[in-house]
Amino acid sequence: QLQLVESGGGLVQPGGSLRLSCAASGFTLDYYAIVWFRQAPGKERAGVSCITDSGRTTVYAGSVKGRFTISRNNAKNTVYLQMDSLKPEDTAVYYCAASPDCNSDSPDYWGQGTQVTVSS
Repeated sequence: QLQLVESGGGLVQPGGSLRLSCAASGFTLDYYAIVWFRQAPGKERAGVSCITDSGRTTVYAGSVKGRFTISRNNAKNTVYLQMDSLKPEDTAVYYCAASPDCNSDSPDYWGQGTQVTVSS
């Protein structure tokens, strides 16, 4: 079965950190850009960050730049999103997706999502 599985979400206080993981099974992530999206209640899904297949290029939304870091370990078939200095407005369900590139509108694979809640 071809799938992406996110993990690492949870409840954290403002200013805290979480590391999300996106692991692939049934296929290799080597040839895919990986995009992290998030969707907050009542809001549209939005792109957060992207890393190219080589890992040489990363892209961040302005709202997370300087606080989030995307990385990949192709040997482990996994992509990570390190989230620091978390704010309540970062609360959302976070999804990873495998895409041909960071500009694609149609990812090939989606994960099921992991909830991140930032609250005191």
